[in-house]
Amino acid sequence: MEQTPQAKTKPTPTRERLVETARHLFWARGYEATGVADVLREAGVNSGSLYYFFKTKEELLLAVLDRYTELLHPEVMDPVFARVSDPIERVFAVLGGYREMLTMTDCRQGCPIGNLALEMSEKSEAVREGIAKNFVGWRNAMAGCLSEARDRLPGGFDCDKLAAFILTVMEGAIMQARAHRSLDPFDASVASLRDYVDRLLADAETK
Repeated sequence: MEQTPQAKTKPTPTRERLVETARHLFWARGYEATGVADVLREAGVNSGSLYYFFKTKEELLLAVLDRYTELLHPEVMDPVFARVSDPIERVFAVLGGYREMLTMTDCRQGCPIGNLALEMSEKSEAVREGIAKNFVGWRNAMAGCLSEARDRLPGGFDCDKLAAFILTVMEGAIMQARAHRSLDPFDASVASLRDYVDRLLADAETK
């Protein structure tokens, strides 16, 4: 029998603590470099508690990916959208948030989903699908911004394709910033993206 939303079991504090601890450790160290013992120690729970909720470490990772999906708007998009009203500027403000992340970590930690994509996409189909779901959510948010500005873009412009390109620029820029331990590659990439978008807007104005 299918449960109604009201009948679904709420996450327990222990399960939440395990997922949040794993989320931060996987981001800081990587999935393979994070042992189950590390999660247990940092979360302050015993192994029985972990295996009650997650049969394997991979199941814990899948829960982490679900958590990232849930947090995309409340943690990444909504704070930006609340302070920036122009849909085009929202795109660049979101990218600015990733720049802040690089600044805070001295260019040592990248996008958590990008990190997992590089490390885990070929090791598990379920994990690959969870990573892809996160990327789709991010692209959809950017495409939504672009769609709001459709009247300022050239006629018939494909907002979904530009959103995919923006994601590619962002992930590639972060990767280069980490490799060089410098914000310069990130800033150069975003500046080129800005120039491209500005040219699109200017082109639409002349037609």
